[in-house]
Amino acid sequence: MRDEIAIKIDHVSKDFRLPHEKVDSVKSLFVNPFRSREGLKTETQHALKNINFEVKKGEFFGIVGRNGSGKSTLLKIIANIYQPTKGKVTVNGRLVPFIELGVGFNPELSGRENTYLNGALMGF
Repeated sequence: MRDEIAIKIDHVSKDFRLPHEKVDSVKSLFVNPFRSREGLKTETQHALKNINFEVKKGEFFGIVGRNGSGKSTLLKIIANIYQPTKGKVTVNGRLVPFIELGVGFNPELSGRENTYLNGALMGF
């Protein structure tokens, strides 16, 4: 088997800026929904910090962690749904993301049947 790299994650970090805005009531949210967002205080939430790994063609890998540890964020970065704040992601080949639970699966089919069906639909 060749040592070609399928996925390379190089010093990837992802930060989200979360706004802090005092809301007096639910009514105030609807009174002026187009109010200026300038000057709002924000907090930086570090979802991923300096992640590095490689997956070679033909290898399997898993991402394991507690709730809120950044697993879905990392998958969304690999799938090019999110852009990393820092670092570089390289994907060599075709990537078909099924990130949300149940997307692309028929509940009346077995796991094996769903795998074959989705593979056939994608030309595998």
